[in-house]
Amino acid sequence: MVKSVSSRFPAPVRADAEAYLAGPEEETTDPRVERLVNELIGRVADKWTLLVLEELEEKGTMRFSDIGRAVDGISQKMLTQTLRQMERDGLLTRTVHPVVPPHVDYALTPLGNSLSAAFCGVWMWAERHREAVEAARAAFDARA
Repeated sequence: MVKSVSSRFPAPVRADAEAYLAGPEEETTDPRVERLVNELIGRVADKWTLLVLEELEEKGTMRFSDIGRAVDGISQKMLTQTLRQMERDGLLTRTVHPVVPPHVDYALTPLGNSLSAAFCGVWMWAERHREAVEAARAAFDARA
């Protein structure tokens, strides 16, 4: 059982992460939920989605160009596709300000924040098990 979630996340996100990590109250077998989980795992397993999610979680509302600079190596095309898919899934909002030149902001929705909380558990696991993973990799590489 996890006692506390890393303080790098805001209090509401930490609370969601702790509830998530505590486990479900009851198991669900709804095929619609299973389908959604499979779709979301495929989408967020994409490194760009995770990196954009992380930047927006840490910095709040950001402009397109700021996200592009913050996410090292992402092309403009891939950033556009990633942001559109995240918007479609309800993970972020896109706000167009009627000025010249156009000004567009992106921010996580509560749904996006809750997904970030779910991935907080991966960060905690990595912090806890980094040395063991590195040792296992070194042992494997030594055999190869």
